[in-house]
This record gives sequence, C-alpha cells and structure tokens, in this order.
Amino acid sequence: MKKTLFLSAFAAAFAVTGTAFAHHPLGGANPDTLLNGLISGLAHPIIGVDHLAFVIAVGLAAAFTPKRFLSPLVFIAATVAGCALLLAGVTLPLAEIVITGSVVALGAMVLSGRRFPTSGFIALFAVAGLFHGGAYGASIIGAEATILAAYLIGFAAIQYAIALGAMWMTRTVWRAADPSAIAPRLTGALVAGIGFAFMVENIEGLLFA
Repeated sequence: MKKTLFLSAFAAAFAVTGTAFAHHPLGGANPDTLLNGLISGLAHPIIGVDHLAFVIAVGLAAAFTPKRFLSPLVFIAATVAGCALLLAGVTLPLAEIVITGSVVALGAMVLSGRRFPTSGFIALFAVAGLFHGGAYGASIIGAEATILAAYLIGFAAIQYAIALGAMWMTRTVWRAADPSAIAPRLTGALVAGIGFAFMVENIEGLLFA
C-alpha cells in the first residue's frame, strides 16, 4: 500500500509541477536580495520536472552504492560547476537534449534492477550535472556575487535533500536491500518515461522550430 500511495503521489507531483517547467520562481525576474537568491535556488530543482526526476533517480541509484551519502555530492558539485561555466560564458551544446537524455538513461538504469559499478553512476552524475547546472545558471545571469552565492547554496542544499529523501524512501520505507526490488524499479520507469516525454518534445522543437 505504501508503495502504491507513494508512486501515485510522485506522479501527481510531476503533473502539478509540469505546468511550471522552465518558469522562474520569481516570475522571470532575477533575484535582487539574498533571500530571493536562496528561494530561487531552492525552487529551481523542484519546478523543473526533468531536473527533479533526475535528482530523485540519483537518490534511488545511490541507495545501493557503497558510498551512498557521497555519490549524490558528485552530481551536486557538477551542477555548481555547470552553472559557473555558463556564467563564465561557456554554453554547452544541445543542453536540453543531453539533460532529458540523462534522465532517460538513469531512469532506465534504475528500472533494470541491475547493480552497476559505482564508477558508472559517478561518471553519469558528473557529466549530467554540468548540463543540469548550466540550465540552472540561465536564471541567475547578471546577479550580484552574494546573491549568486545564496542561489548556489539553495540549489545545492535542496538537491541533496531530495536525493537523501529518495534514498530514505528506498532503504527505510520500501526496505529495498537490492536494486531488483520492485518499488525503486517502478519509480525508475516513471523517471525514464518523464525524461523520454521531454526529450521527444525538445527534439520536435529542434526539428520544427
């Protein structure tokens, strides 16, 4: 019952936040205070459905790695680096395609129920993090340094909290001791499906723009 309720709530959360995809939590304006910078950083990984799906999948995947509390930090550090790259004027190519592709890939890995080498997850977390971080950085261009710092702290903290929450759900509520457990695999399927839907939308946008 707990599994079904969680998965239903998970799907409903995505449906609700879907309308906010790519919207700025401050109505499109750059944050102009430390508090607004922090709020914006906290909100961005949640209102972006593909980003949220990936962070949840990071927690699901990390739950079965030897250093499960450290693995998500690789992704988070990479998002900070990706944001810094964008602010330095470096634009990563086909960012939205890579972002949604990473959601599909990680969701499919969780869905498979297989044990992958931790290095495989780390590599995916690092590469995907650069692109996810670049997308986060687009909303903070032009902000003052202290506001930017608050933004980075906010989005790093919320991503780690989400990943830990998914990990806690996996290990404590579902009591999944192995990646072959059904609940994390079903959630992986949902994540992969979300990523695929957004990837198709992005490809159509490129082809028919």
